Amino acid sequence: MAGLALSDAVAIVAFVTVGLISHKHGVSATGYARDALPILGAWFAVALVLGTYRAGGWRRLLATWAVGVPLGVLIRGVVLGRSLDGKELAFLGVALAFTLLFVLALRGALIAVHAQTVAKA
Repeated sequence: MAGLALSDAVAIVAFVTVGLISHKHGVSATGYARDALPILGAWFAVALVLGTYRAGGWRRLLATWAVGVPLGVLIRGVVLGRSLDGKELAFLGVALAFTLLFVLALRGALIAVHAQTVAKA
């Protein structure tokens, strides 16, 4: 299950990287600390509580996503002193859509590689 946890972390960091680049903030340690750490922290805290990597399953993954990403976005907003207005809600929508897309894509790739490896054995 460590591979899935790493895959999910890479997916979240990829989402943040795309955001940093697309908003012309530049890729920096400060940008990752500001944008990735709150989401990663919330994601893995929720995953720990739900047993996402211990027991697995799509329901636990989706619950981790549905709780962890909004919690991370909320923590990020509070730390940055942002008001929870339309801009933050728009960011939450983008974060939900793209973190799910990236997590599922990377997990799909991981599963495909594993299946190919098993088939060759």
